Amino acid sequence: MTTAVGTAPVARPDRGFFGHPRGLATLFATELWERFSYYGMRAILVLFLTAEVSKGGLGWSNGLASGLYAVYVALVYMLPIPGGWLADRVLGPRKATLWGGVIIALGHYTLAIPGEITVYLGLLLVAVGTGLLKPNISAMVGNLYGRDDERRDAGFTVFYLSINIGAFFAPLVCGFLAEEINWHVGFGAAGVGMTLAVLAYLAGWRWLGDVGKEAPRPATPAERRHAFAWGGVAAAALAALLVLDVTVSGGFRIEHVINFFSVLGVALPVAYFAIMFRGVDREYRPKLQAYVWFFVTAVVFWMIYDQSGSLLNLFAEQKTNRDMFGWEFPASWLQSVNPAFIVLLAPLFATLWQRLGARQPSTAVKFAFAMVGIGLSFVVMGAAGAAAGDGRKVAVWWLVGVYFVQTVAELCLSPVGLSVTTKLAPPNFASQMMGLWFLATATANTINGQVTKLNEPLGDTMYYGLLGAVAILGGVAFFLFAGKIRALTGDVR
Repeated sequence: MTTAVGTAPVARPDRGFFGHPRGLATLFATELWERFSYYGMRAILVLFLTAEVSKGGLGWSNGLASGLYAVYVALVYMLPIPGGWLADRVLGPRKATLWGGVIIALGHYTLAIPGEITVYLGLLLVAVGTGLLKPNISAMVGNLYGRDDERRDAGFTVFYLSINIGAFFAPLVCGFLAEEINWHVGFGAAGVGMTLAVLAYLAGWRWLGDVGKEAPRPATPAERRHAFAWGGVAAAALAALLVLDVTVSGGFRIEHVINFFSVLGVALPVAYFAIMFRGVDREYRPKLQAYVWFFVTAVVFWMIYDQSGSLLNLFAEQKTNRDMFGWEFPASWLQSVNPAFIVLLAPLFATLWQRLGARQPSTAVKFAFAMVGIGLSFVVMGAAGAAAGDGRKVAVWWLVGVYFVQTVAELCLSPVGLSVTTKLAPPNFASQMMGLWFLATATANTINGQVTKLNEPLGDTMYYGLLGAVAILGGVAFFLFAGKIRALTGDVR
């Protein structure tokens, strides 16, 4: 198409995938199967750790299992920081995503091997691989669109739909295999899902064009040596702390690892923001200041939301009536409720944002809605805890209601947060900024390593009610300061 004879051709926007770039189809399929593997394993991890040894589990207490779960999820979302650096400075996002997928698959297959050591090794491999894949596949989604392309938010919501299609089927498949046949068969099924993700990524490689092919800001040999040296020092320091812990306490104790990551999870974002503020040009600092608000709010949100895989999962197993036509269905199946609602509601939200266009609420207002919603979900959870007193079991509809409210809140924060992260990122720092977004979830879960300990002494009603009230108050505060935050973001809504 040309505008006139002799003029340069006008590029048509790529709309090969339901109005979006065809490369989105590749990333959609890859993320779907990667999330199948992640949520399949996540749905059964705490249940496996707490199951009696006679039933193939490890026989851990609820608190210890929830603590390990929190540390694992924290690592999954902490390692995107170095993963983003490797993509930006060494590998490029596309290769980083590929290597991450291979390592994740190896981790799941390691978990399929019985033994406590393979649990730790498998979880570590999955976390390392996710650190390489997660920020970079999301950054590539953002790079499929121009900065002013109004399809961007809708595109991220479509991408978010892929996450939840995989997350919906994963507990049904992996949960059934694990709880009805053998725990390690369930972990193996998650590995098969990750293998399919790698194959889908390679099959659609060409549709990505030049997106993510090269490192946007290649590191010099000296910078690489410096970074890897610091990485080695950090790894050696962590190993030394673990050896010291074993020596002093007379044996390895996971509680000490949980405490260590609780401190690290708070210190890391503080240090990282300090480095970012010193390293970016002055013109980008107001946007970074606004991003601090989004980050802190996301921490509180994910601190509540991510308890669905630990305390709410155990509530489903121990305090929920799961009888269906005389058969007690697996507790892990309730982990499919939230992604089912996402699949149903995400297209509606994508359509809503696209039709509203410039009239849609600002990102700050969407975050405020999310905080109030997640707080209300835990108020409902507190009521469910009261109903489950004296050894009674409550109907599954309590948890279904909680997950519905959380889904509405999630759609106001998570895809929107991904999008605003790419918009506020300083030039040449897209992958690292995306890593910072995922660090909010890491920080939330390191805090969870301590917060979830309060469930037993406080009881369900007080515990869930207090956390719900904190989130609601945070949402109200965000509404009140939305105008000031909007002013800091400048041309970014």
